[in-house]
Amino acid sequence: MTVIVVVAIVLLLLVALLCWGLLFPESLGPVFARLRASWVAVRQRAGRAGDRAGAGAARVRSGVREEVVSVRGTVRRHWPVLAIAIGLLCIPPVIILMSRQTVVLSDFRGDDLAESGSMVAQLLRGERLTPPPAPPPEVFTTTEIRRLRPEIVTADRKWNQIDPDLQQRVLAIYEVMRRQYGYEMVLIEGYRSPERQAELMAGGKATRAGAWQSCHQYGLGVDSAPIRDGRLQWDMEDPWTRRGYFLYGELAEQAGLDWGGNWRSIKDYVHVEATARCKVARNAKRDELRRQGL
Repeated sequence: MTVIVVVAIVLLLLVALLCWGLLFPESLGPVFARLRASWVAVRQRAGRAGDRAGAGAARVRSGVREEVVSVRGTVRRHWPVLAIAIGLLCIPPVIILMSRQTVVLSDFRGDDLAESGSMVAQLLRGERLTPPPAPPPEVFTTTEIRRLRPEIVTADRKWNQIDPDLQQRVLAIYEVMRRQYGYEMVLIEGYRSPERQAELMAGGKATRAGAWQSCHQYGLGVDSAPIRDGRLQWDMEDPWTRRGYFLYGELAEQAGLDWGGNWRSIKDYVHVEATARCKVARNAKRDELRRQGL
């Protein structure tokens, strides 16, 4: 029975090591390096002791054979107990392997969702998110908006014009803003035609990018704003509004997006975009226009 206990303890240690390797694979590198170094040292010592051990080798081999025969007999007698123990010990690593999931959305910060605790990651892992109901049209046509941000009045706010991948990331940000921080976010502009982009640049206020230079043209950039008491909030001097935009920017980074509030030349707090994919789309469009002689 003592042999059974020893075998069970060894199996438990092996399973614990396996679980550790599954959970923290990066920690195995130093362990293997140390084991290799130890093995080399053991071989060197064994070589030096080989000559001295020759006389007793026969006795050791005989003792080992007797012990092996004894262990085999014990295993034959108690194999059902050992089988059940091995099955129970295999449960933890199997659960770990089944629960690990990898983000299917590219460029996500922390690709392995099993290692990410952010609510944004959890939402992106779950069911497909749907856009919230649009606020009343008059929200975008107030006197204040017409005076300070007239370009918003005629902006496109159709979610189906936005790249599906970006759409899901932005909706996940909206959900976290609402659930965790109490901010309701509103889409104020999604897709923007090249003609509208050129007009906005000519106006000199909303953007410095010309036609086909903005991520909005490719459905890879969106503008959003928090809404409070039925009014869109812009004033960065207001603590509540300022906190909301910076939370929006932090969550955008968690979702693998770039936030306009981090730009150096012009701060665009409402804007987030999929920069890497936008660059690819922009370069492709530039090549296309060059081939057309435009």
